[in-house]
Amino acid sequence: MAMEMETTAATIGAEVTLCEEVPMVRQERWEEVRRLRVTERLPIAEIARRLDLDRKTVRRCLRNGAWQRYHRPARPDTLLTPHAEYLRERAEQVDYSAQILFQELRQRGYRGSYETVKLFVRPLRALRLAAERALIRFETPPGRQSQIDWGQARVSFRQTSAVRHIFVLTLGFSRRSYYQPCLTETLPQFLDAHERAFEYFGGHTREHLYDRPRTVCQGTAEGRILWNSTFRNFADYWGFEPRLCQPYRAQTKGKVESGVKYYRRNFLPGRTFVDDSDLDEQLRQWMTEIADQRIHGTTHERPIDRFGEEHRHLVGTVGHPSFRLEARQPRVVAEDYLVSFETNRYSVPFTLIGQVVEVLRGAGRVAIFHRGTLMAEHPELPGKYQLRILPEHGPGAIARTARRVRSSHSAMGRAATPFAEVEVRDLAVYDTLLRPVAGDTDIAAPHPIAAPGGAERLALEPATARDESLALMPSGAGS
Repeated sequence: MAMEMETTAATIGAEVTLCEEVPMVRQERWEEVRRLRVTERLPIAEIARRLDLDRKTVRRCLRNGAWQRYHRPARPDTLLTPHAEYLRERAEQVDYSAQILFQELRQRGYRGSYETVKLFVRPLRALRLAAERALIRFETPPGRQSQIDWGQARVSFRQTSAVRHIFVLTLGFSRRSYYQPCLTETLPQFLDAHERAFEYFGGHTREHLYDRPRTVCQGTAEGRILWNSTFRNFADYWGFEPRLCQPYRAQTKGKVESGVKYYRRNFLPGRTFVDDSDLDEQLRQWMTEIADQRIHGTTHERPIDRFGEEHRHLVGTVGHPSFRLEARQPRVVAEDYLVSFETNRYSVPFTLIGQVVEVLRGAGRVAIFHRGTLMAEHPELPGKYQLRILPEHGPGAIARTARRVRSSHSAMGRAATPFAEVEVRDLAVYDTLLRPVAGDTDIAAPHPIAAPGGAERLALEPATARDESLALMPSGAGS
């Protein structure tokens, strides 16, 4: 499995020699010695020079048919000898802390000194540090691998601040990254962010490297990975192979973790956002104008330049239908009372501005819920970047209703009875009544409808008053 940080034979660090003992050769070094001799047929002196070993050590490695783990001989004259095996097993678990080991040994009956424990742990810690120095960055060819991870940070909005989870997908060769802020790290958000990244790059790599979140796998059983079934179906649908970091070795995906740090340190400081839509827009601009254009510290090239080569090797996704996961996905209502879902935007009642709602797609419709209550429903828009607004969702509908109620109350106050019936007609009816009839040359007195706003006033008058006004119209005007 391609990893970013691999132990390679050509870069194994210096051997750790325990005091007054034969130099220890780790298995990786032993295998490299035999490979250089058997496969490349190098002389012993050249092998010793390349690997910084004594020629006698090289001969000893070639002489032994199999690598044997080195065991430090126990000294029978120390109080620590009965606890030596326990210390070797336990030291890594407590991060080689001599103080913790000493405390635990006291409970096991050890009567020696703390300094003795420190001397025992020191070479074990040195061995661990040497192994870490032996790790180098592993480069992948174009289109081979992406690395995916989550981060989170507190984001400053105009009125308050809130935590947002940031999905980051980094292409291994070009180091070009896609960033997507999300409300949660749930599976629907996780898969949706993948598809947005595929659209952004115009394709995806053949392998995706993950840590071990529960949205990807449920651990292992008998050496077999227990994949999250929905995620595995998603990977099969899009045609990429998921890979996992070794347990407790998240540094193997250091490229994407560097991207998370870059987002926190370069994008967020000094920025304030109106809402999540503004956050998304500013982030897109930063990705295009800053992140893609910088000179990367490892490749010493701009990510957008290297992407030109990598793009040719990506698995194309243009025109590929979305993986339709019918599950509720959280969204925050923007200040224009619109909810974004798969690049399209749908309106909700404006009273929900700033609130978290849940979007559910099914049977060709998009339903939007707030605290379990259905607040809006729309037919699913085809295509991308489209808009659907229902007039009753905006504040204008309420304002118009209020004006109509006030006008109705005024008209009823003028009627003989406070409960006079009010009939509302389309204004086009009155336009028809005012149209002159062919051949009719009589000059009629001005009618209230002809005055500015007369039609509106007449539409709201009580029926009895309106009938009296209509009776004044010339004959044939209403036919």
